[in-house]
Amino acid sequence: MRNNLVFPIILMIVFALSRIPGLLPSNFSAAYALLFCAGIYFPRKLAFTLPLATMFITDVFINLSYGVQPISGFMLGNYVCYVFLIMLGRWFSPKASLLSLLGGGIFGALVFYLLTNTFSWLIDPEYQNTIFGWIQALTTGKPGWPQTWEFFRNTLLSGGLFTGIFAGSMKLSEALSEQDAKETETEKDSDQEAEPAPADTGETQA
Repeated sequence: MRNNLVFPIILMIVFALSRIPGLLPSNFSAAYALLFCAGIYFPRKLAFTLPLATMFITDVFINLSYGVQPISGFMLGNYVCYVFLIMLGRWFSPKASLLSLLGGGIFGALVFYLLTNTFSWLIDPEYQNTIFGWIQALTTGKPGWPQTWEFFRNTLLSGGLFTGIFAGSMKLSEALSEQDAKETETEKDSDQEAEPAPADTGETQA
Protein backbone atom coordinates (compact mmCIF):
# COMPACT_ATOMS: atom_id res chain seq x y z
CA MET A 1 0.00 0.00 0.00
CA ARG A 2 2.97 2.34 0.61
CA ASN A 3 3.73 2.34 -3.11
CA ASN A 4 0.13 2.90 -4.11
CA LEU A 5 -0.71 6.50 -4.98
CA VAL A 6 -4.44 5.86 -5.23
CA PHE A 7 -5.03 5.40 -1.51
CA PRO A 8 -3.32 8.65 -0.37
CA ILE A 9 -5.08 10.73 -3.03
CA ILE A 10 -8.53 9.29 -2.27
CA LEU A 11 -7.94 9.80 1.45
CA MET A 12 -6.96 13.43 0.88
CA ILE A 13 -10.09 14.08 -1.19
CA VAL A 14 -12.34 12.55 1.48
CA PHE A 15 -10.55 14.55 4.17
CA ALA A 16 -10.86 17.80 2.22
CA LEU A 17 -14.62 17.24 1.88
CA SER A 18 -14.87 16.54 5.63
CA ARG A 19 -13.51 20.06 6.32
CA ILE A 20 -16.55 21.78 4.81
CA PRO A 21 -17.53 24.38 7.46
CA GLY A 22 -20.37 23.20 9.71
CA LEU A 23 -20.15 19.56 8.64
CA LEU A 24 -18.48 18.44 11.90
CA PRO A 25 -18.49 19.98 15.41
CA SER A 26 -15.71 22.43 16.34
CA ASN A 27 -12.33 20.69 16.65
CA PHE A 28 -13.96 17.36 15.86
CA SER A 29 -11.70 16.74 12.92
CA ALA A 30 -10.07 13.91 11.02
CA ALA A 31 -6.94 16.05 10.62
CA TYR A 32 -5.03 14.74 13.64
CA ALA A 33 -5.60 11.09 12.75
CA LEU A 34 -5.04 11.70 9.05
CA LEU A 35 -1.64 13.34 9.55
CA PHE A 36 -0.60 10.65 12.03
CA CYS A 37 -1.68 7.83 9.70
CA ALA A 38 -0.07 9.56 6.71
CA GLY A 39 3.24 9.24 8.51
CA ILE A 40 2.61 5.53 9.00
CA TYR A 41 1.19 4.44 5.67
CA PHE A 42 2.05 7.01 2.99
CA PRO A 43 5.18 6.72 0.86
CA ARG A 44 7.98 8.82 2.36
CA LYS A 45 7.86 11.53 -0.33
CA LEU A 46 4.10 11.94 0.02
CA ALA A 47 3.89 11.69 3.80
CA PHE A 48 4.68 15.38 4.25
CA THR A 49 3.91 17.07 0.95
CA LEU A 50 0.43 15.74 0.19
CA PRO A 51 -1.18 16.15 3.66
CA LEU A 52 0.38 19.58 4.31
CA ALA A 53 -0.62 20.85 0.87
CA THR A 54 -4.17 19.61 1.44
CA MET A 55 -4.28 21.25 4.86
CA PHE A 56 -3.01 24.56 3.49
CA ILE A 57 -5.43 24.71 0.57
CA THR A 58 -8.44 23.81 2.72
CA ASP A 59 -7.32 26.24 5.46
CA VAL A 60 -7.27 29.08 2.95
CA PHE A 61 -10.77 28.24 1.70
CA ILE A 62 -12.11 27.90 5.26
CA ASN A 63 -10.65 31.28 6.27
CA LEU A 64 -12.13 32.92 3.18
CA SER A 65 -15.53 31.40 3.93
CA TYR A 66 -15.45 33.00 7.38
CA GLY A 67 -14.34 36.34 5.99
CA VAL A 68 -10.93 36.42 7.67
CA GLN A 69 -7.41 36.67 6.25
CA PRO A 70 -6.62 33.55 4.19
CA ILE A 71 -3.15 33.30 5.76
CA SER A 72 -2.28 34.45 9.26
CA GLY A 73 0.40 34.07 11.91
CA PHE A 74 -1.93 31.88 13.97
CA MET A 75 -1.53 29.17 11.31
CA LEU A 76 2.19 28.82 12.07
CA GLY A 77 1.64 26.99 15.35
CA ASN A 78 -0.81 24.63 13.67
CA TYR A 79 1.63 23.68 10.92
CA VAL A 80 4.44 23.02 13.37
CA CYS A 81 2.06 20.59 15.07
CA TYR A 82 1.05 19.06 11.74
CA VAL A 83 4.69 18.25 11.00
CA PHE A 84 5.02 16.77 14.49
CA LEU A 85 2.00 14.49 13.91
CA ILE A 86 3.45 13.19 10.65
CA MET A 87 6.85 12.60 12.27
CA LEU A 88 5.11 10.79 15.13
CA GLY A 89 3.47 8.51 12.60
CA ARG A 90 6.85 7.78 10.98
CA TRP A 91 8.01 6.32 14.30
CA PHE A 92 5.29 3.67 14.17
CA SER A 93 5.42 0.55 12.03
CA PRO A 94 2.40 -0.36 9.89
CA LYS A 95 2.68 -3.78 11.55
CA ALA A 96 2.16 -2.28 15.02
CA SER A 97 -0.95 -3.41 16.87
CA LEU A 98 -4.17 -1.50 16.43
CA LEU A 99 -4.09 -0.64 20.14
CA SER A 100 -0.62 0.91 19.79
CA LEU A 101 -1.69 2.94 16.76
CA LEU A 102 -4.84 4.06 18.54
CA GLY A 103 -2.75 5.22 21.50
CA GLY A 104 -0.38 7.05 19.16
CA GLY A 105 -3.26 8.85 17.48
CA ILE A 106 -4.75 9.97 20.79
CA PHE A 107 -1.33 11.07 22.05
CA GLY A 108 -0.78 13.10 18.88
CA ALA A 109 -4.16 14.81 19.27
CA LEU A 110 -3.33 15.62 22.91
CA VAL A 111 0.03 17.16 21.98
CA PHE A 112 -1.64 19.12 19.17
CA TYR A 113 -4.13 20.60 21.63
CA LEU A 114 -1.47 21.55 24.18
CA LEU A 115 0.92 23.08 21.65
CA THR A 116 -1.63 25.06 19.64
CA ASN A 117 -3.28 26.55 22.72
CA THR A 118 0.10 27.36 24.24
CA PHE A 119 1.07 29.09 21.00
CA SER A 120 -2.19 31.04 21.11
CA TRP A 121 -1.44 32.08 24.70
CA LEU A 122 2.01 33.31 23.66
CA ILE A 123 0.92 35.49 20.73
CA ASP A 124 -2.65 36.54 21.59
CA PRO A 125 -2.65 39.79 23.60
CA GLU A 126 -6.05 38.93 25.11
CA TYR A 127 -4.32 36.36 27.32
CA GLN A 128 -2.28 37.45 30.33
CA ASN A 129 1.36 36.48 30.04
CA THR A 130 1.18 34.48 33.27
CA ILE A 131 0.62 30.90 34.33
CA PHE A 132 -3.02 31.80 34.96
CA GLY A 133 -3.33 33.09 31.41
CA TRP A 134 -1.88 29.82 30.12
CA ILE A 135 -4.37 27.82 32.21
CA GLN A 136 -7.16 30.01 30.83
CA ALA A 137 -5.98 29.27 27.27
CA LEU A 138 -6.14 25.54 28.00
CA THR A 139 -9.50 25.51 29.79
CA THR A 140 -11.98 28.33 29.27
CA GLY A 141 -10.37 30.27 26.42
CA LYS A 142 -11.30 33.84 25.49
CA PRO A 143 -14.65 35.42 26.42
CA GLY A 144 -17.21 35.15 23.64
CA TRP A 145 -15.69 31.95 22.27
CA PRO A 146 -16.52 28.30 23.03
CA GLN A 147 -14.55 27.06 26.01
CA THR A 148 -11.31 25.37 25.03
CA TRP A 149 -11.95 22.35 27.24
CA GLU A 150 -14.77 21.52 24.81
CA PHE A 151 -12.24 21.66 21.99
CA PHE A 152 -10.01 19.37 24.07
CA ARG A 153 -12.82 16.82 24.42
CA ASN A 154 -13.58 16.89 20.70
CA THR A 155 -9.88 16.73 19.82
CA LEU A 156 -9.34 13.53 21.82
CA LEU A 157 -12.59 11.93 20.65
CA SER A 158 -11.96 12.65 16.97
CA GLY A 159 -8.28 11.72 17.20
CA GLY A 160 -9.13 8.32 18.66
CA LEU A 161 -12.15 7.70 16.43
CA PHE A 162 -10.55 8.54 13.09
CA THR A 163 -7.25 6.84 13.95
CA GLY A 164 -9.25 3.71 14.72
CA ILE A 165 -11.12 4.01 11.42
CA PHE A 166 -8.03 4.66 9.28
CA ALA A 167 -5.72 2.15 10.98
CA GLY A 168 -8.49 -0.44 11.36
CA SER A 169 -9.30 -0.17 7.65
CA MET A 170 -5.64 -0.70 6.79
CA LYS A 171 -5.40 -3.71 9.10
CA LEU A 172 -8.54 -5.22 7.57
CA SER A 173 -7.28 -4.57 4.03
CA GLU A 174 -3.93 -6.20 4.80
CA ALA A 175 -5.63 -9.21 6.39
CA LEU A 176 -7.90 -9.69 3.37
CA SER A 177 -4.94 -9.37 0.99
CA GLU A 178 -2.97 -11.98 2.92
CA GLN A 179 -5.98 -14.31 2.94
CA ASP A 180 -6.42 -13.91 -0.82
CA ALA A 181 -2.71 -14.62 -1.36
CA LYS A 182 -2.91 -17.79 0.75
CA GLU A 183 -6.02 -19.00 -1.10
CA THR A 184 -4.34 -18.35 -4.45
CA GLU A 185 -1.25 -20.27 -3.35
CA THR A 186 -3.39 -23.15 -2.12
CA GLU A 187 -5.24 -23.30 -5.46
CA LYS A 188 -1.92 -23.40 -7.34
CA ASP A 189 -0.67 -26.27 -5.17
CA SER A 190 -3.94 -28.18 -5.70
CA ASP A 191 -3.73 -27.72 -9.47
CA GLN A 192 -0.16 -29.00 -9.53
CA GLU A 193 -1.10 -32.08 -7.50
CA ALA A 194 -4.04 -32.76 -9.81
CA GLU A 195 -1.93 -32.76 -13.00
CA PRO A 196 -1.67 -36.32 -14.42
CA ALA A 197 1.77 -37.96 -14.54
CA PRO A 198 3.32 -38.48 -17.99
CA ALA A 199 2.24 -41.76 -19.62
CA ASP A 200 4.82 -44.58 -19.80
CA THR A 201 5.31 -45.43 -23.50
CA GLY A 202 7.20 -48.64 -22.73
CA GLU A 203 10.00 -47.66 -25.12
CA THR A 204 13.56 -48.52 -24.17
CA GLN A 205 16.82 -47.34 -25.62
CA ALA A 206 18.60 -49.83 -27.91
